[in-house]
Amino acid sequence: MTMKGDSFDVDAELTYLEHGWTQSSREPGGYRIARHRVVVGAGQDAFSRLTEGILGWELHRLAGLSVRAQAPRAAEGVHVVPGFGFGRLRLAAPCRVVWVEEGTTRAGFGYGTLPGHPETGEESFVAVLEPDGQVYFELFAFSRHSNWFYKLGGSVASACQRLVTRRYLAAARKLASGIPKDA
Repeated sequence: MTMKGDSFDVDAELTYLEHGWTQSSREPGGYRIARHRVVVGAGQDAFSRLTEGILGWELHRLAGLSVRAQAPRAAEGVHVVPGFGFGRLRLAAPCRVVWVEEGTTRAGFGYGTLPGHPETGEESFVAVLEPDGQVYFELFAFSRHSNWFYKLGGSVASACQRLVTRRYLAAARKLASGIPKDA
């Protein structure tokens, strides 16, 4: 995805065909699947904190990613570029939000990969408040390496994906519990 200063290439096309499939939890063939559902807290306050952290990109920041986004909050069509790594070794992962849900018991979004992302596919981040008051964080993704370079380093790329997923899960716990961002 071409970025000039703070502008984004809004004409960039998603790099996969199964747009929005994470919202309905459909698993397309030919992709690696990652599906996690973990209890992160209890009660309306925990759900609200997690929801705001997901939709306001704080989940990504707490997971150790840099975030460049067109908007301060996830909305359908918003471009975002999470970055993994440090300084010149930071790997940009351009995405576009393909769906957003903001309900009283379920809230989150899914984004899909754009050109320049090391993977091809979609990932979703959702807060769920169950009737018993338990708050869950759900992460669902389908992906495959985007080109020969990432396929060649497949085991490293997959290990990085697993690391970021673990960081998302830990960040969701922090958000739901209200632990300060710098803790």
